[in-house]
Amino acid sequence: FSTSTYVKVWADTQRELDIMLQREREEFCQPEEDREKVKRMLATSYIQYLEIFRNLEAAHDHLIHQQKRAAVRQVLDGVIGRILEIKKEMVTLEKSECHSMDDILMDLKRVPEDIEIPIPRYFVKENLRILQDREEYLHEILLNAGLLEQEPVTALPLEEGIKVIQVAERARQGRARAAFMRKIYLEEKRPSKKQDQKIGKNPDDAATCIQKVWRGYSQRKKTEKLRDDEMVFLGMNSTEMINGTGSLPPHLEAMTSLQIGAGKASVLQGEVQKRENSSFRQELRKTEGPHVKETLQDQISQCFIECRHITGRFPDYPPEKTGGSKAIFIEKHPEEVAEELAAKRAKAEAEAAKDDEEEEYRRQLEMLKEVKPKKVGKQIVDKRWKMGPSNFLSMLEEGSSQYKVFWEKRDNKSDFLQDHDPELIKGGEREEVEEEIRVQQVDEVMQEKLLKLKQAVDGETGARHSKAGKGEKVRAAMLSLACRTIESLYQELAEEGLLIKVRNVNLCNYIGYYDCLRNIQRETGAQPMPTIPEVRQLVTLYGILPLGSQTVRENAPLVKSLLLAGPAGVGKKMLVHAICTETGANLFNLTPSNLTGKYPGRDGLIRMLHMILKVGKELQPSVVWIGNTERLYFKGAPKGEEEMNSKRLAKILPQFLRALKAKDRVLLVGTSSRPFDANMGPFCKAYQKIILIPKPDYLTRFGKYFQSSSWLFLFEISLWKQFILQSGGALTKLVNLNCLARVSDGFTQAHIMDVVHTVLNELRLLQMPRKPLRTAEFVTSLARHDPVYKEEEETFQ
Repeated sequence: FSTSTYVKVWADTQRELDIMLQREREEFCQPEEDREKVKRMLATSYIQYLEIFRNLEAAHDHLIHQQKRAAVRQVLDGVIGRILEIKKEMVTLEKSECHSMDDILMDLKRVPEDIEIPIPRYFVKENLRILQDREEYLHEILLNAGLLEQEPVTALPLEEGIKVIQVAERARQGRARAAFMRKIYLEEKRPSKKQDQKIGKNPDDAATCIQKVWRGYSQRKKTEKLRDDEMVFLGMNSTEMINGTGSLPPHLEAMTSLQIGAGKASVLQGEVQKRENSSFRQELRKTEGPHVKETLQDQISQCFIECRHITGRFPDYPPEKTGGSKAIFIEKHPEEVAEELAAKRAKAEAEAAKDDEEEEYRRQLEMLKEVKPKKVGKQIVDKRWKMGPSNFLSMLEEGSSQYKVFWEKRDNKSDFLQDHDPELIKGGEREEVEEEIRVQQVDEVMQEKLLKLKQAVDGETGARHSKAGKGEKVRAAMLSLACRTIESLYQELAEEGLLIKVRNVNLCNYIGYYDCLRNIQRETGAQPMPTIPEVRQLVTLYGILPLGSQTVRENAPLVKSLLLAGPAGVGKKMLVHAICTETGANLFNLTPSNLTGKYPGRDGLIRMLHMILKVGKELQPSVVWIGNTERLYFKGAPKGEEEMNSKRLAKILPQFLRALKAKDRVLLVGTSSRPFDANMGPFCKAYQKIILIPKPDYLTRFGKYFQSSSWLFLFEISLWKQFILQSGGALTKLVNLNCLARVSDGFTQAHIMDVVHTVLNELRLLQMPRKPLRTAEFVTSLARHDPVYKEEEETFQ
């Protein structure tokens, strides 16, 4: 689709968002007694915000204009945060992470796929080059440390080598024959030219010939330029440009880039805009710099005079640590200072009269003891529901107002190059220029001026210095890490096997479909295991979205730790790698078996966690994964050194979580196949959110058709079909997927994958053309595995 299409999508979505904001002001601000009505309101808003989220993400991904993308990004982050806030209210209200929304979906004419949460592509695309370089660096470290085996170079088979040589030789012969024929053609043409030179040509014919040649050359150049521009616009310039190894021609680098795919153009245009930003910054320094400097000095001088008029002395100049003169405008006005002084005087008078009041108070207390107190009725508690405060509504309203001012009436048809708006750039750069002038020029001048005023008026010889606060005690083990670079810590963690390579797997590869029967059970009051789509939603809400966006992480409900619990083989480790893949996060492996022999003792574990915390914060986002996390919380005394270290790690984890702030995009993820073996008290305190992972149901294993009273689903991909095709197998009528789906009830994804790999070995793949696959082959191999029995599944609930 063209850029105008996504501009229209943006405009329509902004109108829908304005309607949602107006609806929230009317409905959510009023207390409500009916809980069912509240649930319906929240679920409706949740679904509508998801649709807005999906449209804004598509517009942000396809728009080329950098300033438009920035405007969409602000609203997009606000919508993501608002979804998380509504989700928190729904969980608090229903006391469950999973909700039944079938009736609301039917009323809104939506299908269950509409509540799938999209993952913004800018999480990875905006940092793609950095992530690629970091992955190559990690791969090199692991190779040098011997933790990775270098892929062997496979020799070309003899037959393929002969074909390559034949193709190259035939191409050489064809080029040689073409050159020979061209030579013959030129020799035949040469005598006719000599005859024309002897006879001579008419001047008019010569002029016509020159015009023809020049016009042809000029038109070819224009056509070639238009074709190149169109190819760049479509993202089809060349293979090098698509792969990111080429560069634009010089005449295109100087202007705002045209569309080279969805991501290439944005990167190139961003580079052009950065160069423009620097030029605008220099222009603002020259034109507005002197006026800004003079204005700031006048404001600070006026504040000094007003403070002396109220307090009787000039104030101390704020130190650089507190922001310098910026603290003067942020902290307090002179009127506020006067109010504080009045409050202090009132407090002194109250302390003077305290002794008299104490005597009177004792006498009244003795009198009250003699009188029986009257019975007081129960305090009335307002049990009505009311929406909590939001950190994102103001962000959404600000983004909506900016859209109306700058972009709603903008003519996009004439802006083919999607060039930036200089006035918007100046507006953003003006604040940075003012801050730069204030720090570098104004603060130094005003400090000297304040010192001279104190000497001349108050007779002070220097500024008063506040008492230094008590220094924090730092452990000796941490002092050695303070001087080390992030690169050295990163390398040490990788060489120790704590920083591991992320397997490239997306969350959409975790296959599973909606099961409306479970929603019917929820309506009756039961709490069945969540479905796989619900697991994907929860992992996205609590893991991926906060890690991908700094704004969302800082303002949304904070989730520092997440537990994935379920039977062995249901894909818990895959979900951990999917979180890292979708956000570009580093992955630290603190599984107890991986810590054996590394950083022994309590001091060693503290040093290790400090290193992980330092690297994770510096190279965020980061995921700290603890596999088999129930081993950290085993009941009873530890029996060996490994269990002792696990116990120590469990005691240190709360300190590690307390060190994580809202600005740190670091997430602790634990996986457990036997959480019921752990001591539930400290185990549940360590993880804020617990997600139960179910075994695949019939729809996931078969994935063909499922008909409901309200809609018809069509599923094309199933576990059996996908694993067989990925392993190189071919499906025929002899393979009954329905039979395999029913027989494999109770088995996990790992069981099915292992069965497929066992059957489709190298020999069986060679025999497949003359001996097709049969259902019995898979059933025989499946019988060697033990399923997840109902008793084990019930223990997770």
